[in-house]
Amino acid sequence: MGIGSHHSPKMITDEWLTPPEIIEALGPFDLDPCFLENRPWDTAKTHYTIKDNGLWKPWFGRIWLNPPYGKDTAVWLEKLVNHGNGIALIFARTETKMFFKYVWDAADTVLFIRGRLGFYRSDGTLPMKSGSGGPSVLIAYGSENAKILENSNIDGKFISLK
Repeated sequence: MGIGSHHSPKMITDEWLTPPEIIEALGPFDLDPCFLENRPWDTAKTHYTIKDNGLWKPWFGRIWLNPPYGKDTAVWLEKLVNHGNGIALIFARTETKMFFKYVWDAADTVLFIRGRLGFYRSDGTLPMKSGSGGPSVLIAYGSENAKILENSNIDGKFISLK
């Protein structure tokens, strides 16, 4: 899978974008370390693409992280945990080892989004009304991000973990 991608067996592409209303509710962000090279909207002031290999470049400021979904999600979350300042969007796979290690045991807060998010195609169009292949959760690292997440008005269930 490509950087910033989300996989669905029913789709032709695995590059999916965060709905812009999520970014608007949570931003502004300083860095998005895994974004598409050609994008219809910005998610942060600075973007790293697959060519930049954002996992290995230095991170700075407040991070927006919508990582590649799948087995590599954990390495991206680990880097965000170590950075300590940002918000991530992943599938809510609450029973996994990754979730326990990098969310339950490391995050400040979580917001389980009500319903399924509709991720956008790389050209900015919304492909389906039924939403993504699983439930999504926003994860805040750092007290300021926890406050922003709590006050975001994104429909869902907010839980403090600290």
